[in-house]
Amino acid sequence: MQAFDGKLVGGRYKVINRLGGGGGGETYTAADMHRPGHPKCVVKRLKPATNDPSLLPIARNLFNREAETLEHLGHHNQIPRLLAYFEEDAEFYLVQDFIEGHPLNVELPAGHCWSETKVIQLLQDVLTTLEFVHSQGVIHRDVKPANLIRRNQDNKLVLIDFGAVKQVRGDTQAITHSRIINPTTISIGTEGYMPPEQWMGKPYLSSDIYALGMIGIQALTGTDQIHLAQLPRDSRLEVVWQPKTQVSDELVVILSKWCVTTSCSAISLPRRH
Repeated sequence: MQAFDGKLVGGRYKVINRLGGGGGGETYTAADMHRPGHPKCVVKRLKPATNDPSLLPIARNLFNREAETLEHLGHHNQIPRLLAYFEEDAEFYLVQDFIEGHPLNVELPAGHCWSETKVIQLLQDVLTTLEFVHSQGVIHRDVKPANLIRRNQDNKLVLIDFGAVKQVRGDTQAITHSRIINPTTISIGTEGYMPPEQWMGKPYLSSDIYALGMIGIQALTGTDQIHLAQLPRDSRLEVVWQPKTQVSDELVVILSKWCVTTSCSAISLPRRH
């Protein structure tokens, strides 16, 4: 939305440009005009999916709960901190740290295969972050290369975009949230990294592990996202990817366990070679 560029929101955040968006929100880079040097930050603008004023208090309550979740998650070094959240003109805003770096998908061009050692390092790096997220009772639901930023300062992978965040709560609240805040939340995710149960609106903690496993398979095989989603499955619903690369049996077993619908329970990793 070009008209939004340059706008001052929350009385201090001057929008610079649009990073992306869809469903129930838009994401922008902004300058914090109340801090020395006007450092960059990320502003997420969330518009309720309903114009019914009677539902605004419900939307506000759900937004506040989501902000509280992001506040707790931001205590992890590889998750952006929540800097502020507020409501303005019946729209909701989240402000988070801007991470200097590049998305992981830049490192995964089609046809480029990573070594097993490098893939294991990737999996271990992201897995420690997911273990923390899951310990807070939260499912990310959109783990993919574009949502992993390789941070310039230390080369670590930072997990971003918790717009699809889902706390492990009752189905009634999940449905209410999907109707009021974001009409697409029930089936949120990205094809190729999204397990079958998530397509049916029933994500589990293991759904994030499935997505990470698929990123590992993508890196090992040099498969692009489109063909990743088209990989065949065997009779046990495991993704068939092994013929496309040569790796240790130990890693094959682990990734196969991760990438089979709701049975992704083992999260151990092989030793680095």
